[in-house]
Amino acid sequence: MPHRYFAEEFWEGGAALNGADAHHLGRVMRAKPGEEVILCDGSGFDYTAAVTLIEPERVEFSILEKRPCQAEPKTAFTLFVGYPKQDKLETIIQKSVELGAVSIRPFFSRFCVAAPKKEDQKNVRYNRIAAEAAKQSGRGILPRVEMPVDIKKLPEQFGEFDRVLFCYEKGGRPLRELVEPGLKIAVITGAEGGFSPEEAAALTAAGAFSIGLGPRILRCETAPAAALAAAMAFCGELE
Repeated sequence: MPHRYFAEEFWEGGAALNGADAHHLGRVMRAKPGEEVILCDGSGFDYTAAVTLIEPERVEFSILEKRPCQAEPKTAFTLFVGYPKQDKLETIIQKSVELGAVSIRPFFSRFCVAAPKKEDQKNVRYNRIAAEAAKQSGRGILPRVEMPVDIKKLPEQFGEFDRVLFCYEKGGRPLRELVEPGLKIAVITGAEGGFSPEEAAALTAAGAFSIGLGPRILRCETAPAAALAAAMAFCGELE
């Protein structure tokens, strides 16, 4: 199977990788002129490309074919996730990107165990994890991990979506009634401590639909994957 890379430099009939990816392809994988790889432009298109030039920090290609990435879902899911402790957010990011999320937006709420600390540095790592997950899973875009905000700021972003789903331990409407292919959908899940009644009331008052994920209590790192997988399945994205 051809190697897969996200490239930022494209021109008519050609493209190039620079830096670490070029080093990996040219030095680690020992690519040869004429060898074919898959390049992604980050906007949902894949390119079959043949190596034409190999330098220490740069590899150039001739474009052979351009096509839409078949791995990109038609339904755009954004995950709002309560900031968890330890390295759980890394797992959530990885699995959410693999499942097809287009954006991950952490937030701090009343019962979060973790507290803000060096978030600028962490965000660089989080986006690197998202990029690696996108490459591994064959995505055609690079999902973005945003800087965390306070939960009170979330309603300001609801206007970006056709539907906002709020996973609440007290349940709500069935998920299957609220998702359909082609929509822009936000999914909100909590941190270890869940949501306060006031936070839940504010989210629903702002237009979020409360939903349940079954009678079992899911861990904060399990709920995002469960919600996204179920929603993807109902939209036909896992067929």
